[in-house]
Amino acid sequence: MTKHNLLSSLVTYRYLIGQLVRREVILKYRGAVLGIGWSFLYPLLLLGVFTLVFGGVFGGRWGAGGKPTTGGLEMALFIYCGLTIFSPLSEVAIATPKLLLANQNFIKKIIFPTEVLPIVAVLAAAIHGAANLLLLQLAALAAGHAHLSALLTPILLLPAGLFMLGIGWFLTATGAYVRDLAHGMPILMQMLMFALPVFYPANSAPQLLHALNQVNPFAIAIEDLRRAVLYGLAPAWSTWWVTLALGGLFCVLGYRFFMYCQEEFADVL
Repeated sequence: MTKHNLLSSLVTYRYLIGQLVRREVILKYRGAVLGIGWSFLYPLLLLGVFTLVFGGVFGGRWGAGGKPTTGGLEMALFIYCGLTIFSPLSEVAIATPKLLLANQNFIKKIIFPTEVLPIVAVLAAAIHGAANLLLLQLAALAAGHAHLSALLTPILLLPAGLFMLGIGWFLTATGAYVRDLAHGMPILMQMLMFALPVFYPANSAPQLLHALNQVNPFAIAIEDLRRAVLYGLAPAWSTWWVTLALGGLFCVLGYRFFMYCQEEFADVL
């Protein structure tokens, strides 16, 4: 494989990537009675808890568009839009710093394309995220949010997916050298969950945080998802194109950084 050739890597190892993603998803639910059914049951239970807590206990505050609401389901959908974006990001960020250490037998004993490991992690997280997204769409329909703009969601999430893949390559390579990263990442993701507009509208954040979220691709994705699913508005396409271009650039930079470090992985693990 030609070094730094991302597209060539994807094409050459597409079968291997598919098999590793399949293995990752199956291993996660091995031994469970419901198996992969947990991918759908967990978000369903989570949505039910949000509806109960924010509707029945605390009372809703924000609904579609960040407007005040007293409906528990409306508040739950508002928050669930944020979690639909954040959950795959958190899964990738927590898993990737440990990828090389967990697969060091492949790296040390055979010629293995280690650059596919972050791709596998992102695709596995995307499968779980797709279950969240499907439930979100169905719950939104049940709540009366039937909008054609909801069909745009796969396109709207593409820039965030590219940034996620770039993050995966950066964290996987860095985790081989800095073992503390794997321990600190769960804490960082908890902090990020409250920094992103998951539980509140972006325009309700303090001024500095609001300014940061305006250029944060994941905050943009959360707001675009809410706009499309909950109240039928298209995104600001000019912002989407810019974010897509930056996401592609960040993805390529992450891949190049990973490939630059690749030759030393066997020595540092």
